[in-house]
Order: sequence, then structure tokens, then C-alpha cells
Amino acid sequence: MKAVVIRRYGTTDVLQYEDVEQPRIEPTQLLVKVYASSVNPIDWKIRQGALSLISGSKFPKILGFDLAGEVVQVGSQVTRFQPGDAVYGSTNFPGGAYAEFAAVPENLVAFKPTNLTYEEAAAVPLAALTALQALRDQGNIQTGQSVLINGAAGGVGSFAVQIAKALGAEVTGVSSTQNLDLVKSLGADHVIDYKREDFADGTAQYDIIFDAVGKRSLFQTKRVLKSNGVYISTLPSPQTVVESILTAVLPGQKAKFVLEKPNTQDLVYLKELIETGKIRAVIDRTYPLQELAAAHAYSETGRAVGKIAIAVTS
Repeated sequence: MKAVVIRRYGTTDVLQYEDVEQPRIEPTQLLVKVYASSVNPIDWKIRQGALSLISGSKFPKILGFDLAGEVVQVGSQVTRFQPGDAVYGSTNFPGGAYAEFAAVPENLVAFKPTNLTYEEAAAVPLAALTALQALRDQGNIQTGQSVLINGAAGGVGSFAVQIAKALGAEVTGVSSTQNLDLVKSLGADHVIDYKREDFADGTAQYDIIFDAVGKRSLFQTKRVLKSNGVYISTLPSPQTVVESILTAVLPGQKAKFVLEKPNTQDLVYLKELIETGKIRAVIDRTYPLQELAAAHAYSETGRAVGKIAIAVTS
């Protein structure tokens, strides 16, 4: 099969499109013919070696977490899927989706939303699960609460705006000038242009501040966070980790960070939101698998609006 492989950490030059052996599945896995994947910042952070303490020194590696495709084989202990099923979901760390076939645990996938293309479906898992788990699990979001999404036009942020609205919140989205209309179209009640205004200097107060781009901290935003509000970051930076430990044992404002945990139950929930028209995938660009290096390079600029999709198999 064709796949994009790395044999060392480094720049986009280490991404090599070549023939590799098709994976063999374990009893609890599915063999999925991958039609599409997507790019997440964690993919190129692994490629760069920034997470080498976790991803290790064993090569070659096939990266990529998100996938959508068709089941072609099931393990002996798989009960919910059969060959021919259209699915979407995630691979195990450190990836495996940048390939024509992937071995995927049954508990990390769900049936694909019927109203999405494979490219759109592959844009959902990691980013939408991060947004959902941040707002619902870390923020305990409630109907009527005021929620601010920093980075509202990005991969995670675009889903966060829609999920927060679906859960009944009043949503403020922060983005650049050119993306304000998009953020409004996703359901934001209010928008802030960060090039003209710092939301942390405003007068509005929020129950939840979700920093989907990991650019701020509780300390920097506490003035606009309600006294019992929650600041949530996608980046477990030293400052955020320290703040989360300290605020966990103190009354008042809390600082938390989200580490996405892929699972079938949440994918099914997202599927329901998608099929009822409450959330959709925003795709900036789609690259063929053999141009993954260009897709990574574009993602690294930080200018992508929504997600970058990868077309793996036509």
C-alpha cells in the first residue's frame, strides 16, 4: 500500500510517500481502507520531534490520527462493525492514518455521518472531540452561560463555537478580521477582532474562556472571567499546568487544559449533532496524500481556517 512515512524527526523533508506493507489487525481492531485524513498540529509536532519523549525513537512511523473510510476486515472480537461499513474516527498514538489502510481499534471509531463527504468526516474527530471534551467535561458548560472561544476560526475553535451553541450557550468568538463572517456563520452571538481589540481588556464577563489556540493563561484573562468561571487551554504549558494545580484546591476561578480522549461514544454524539445540522466541518484546503509535506507546511503557518483535509484514496 501507499503511505507517507518518516524515518527520522525533522522538517517536512522527512515525509516520504512510498510503498509499505499493509498492517495486520489484532482481534479488537478493524482494517480500514482510508479515503481521507486531516492535519492536526500534533501531527507535525510529532514529526518535528517536539514530542519525542512520548513518540519514541522507533522508526519508521506513519503519522496521522484522523480518518474516514470503509471497513474491509474485522478482528475476531469485533462486534459492532462489518466489512463495507463507512466509519470515521481516530488511530492510536502516534498515528497511522496517512496511509491507504489503517488498523484501528473498534472503540475509537463510529459510523460516518451520512451527510458528510469522507474528507469532511475526516476533519472532525480530533478537533471536534477536543472542543467537546473541553467544554462539556472540563468546563461543565450549562445552558445560558456566556462562553468565549479564542481562535474561533481554527480547527478546534470552529467546532467549539458550534458545540457551545448546540449546548445552549451565548458564544463570543475571537478571530482575525477576515474570519469574522465565518465565525458568525458558525453561530457566534458576538465576535471580536483580535487585531483591533484584546478581549482580556473588555468589559464582558464569561463563565468559560476556551483558549482553542493555547495563546493565553488564566492570569492574563482572569479580569474578564466570572468569579467561579473556568479558563481552559488546549496547551498544557508550564504556566497552565501550575495554574490548574493551584486552582484545583482553591475556591473561585479554575484553570484547566484538555487532552483529547478518542472514543466511540463521543463520536456517536458528534455524528448526531452533524446529522441534525447543528455542527459542520469547515475545510480550508484539501491535499492529496502525496502532497502531505505541503499540507504540513501550510498548517505550520497557523493561517488555516478550519481544517486541512487529506484525500488518501479516491
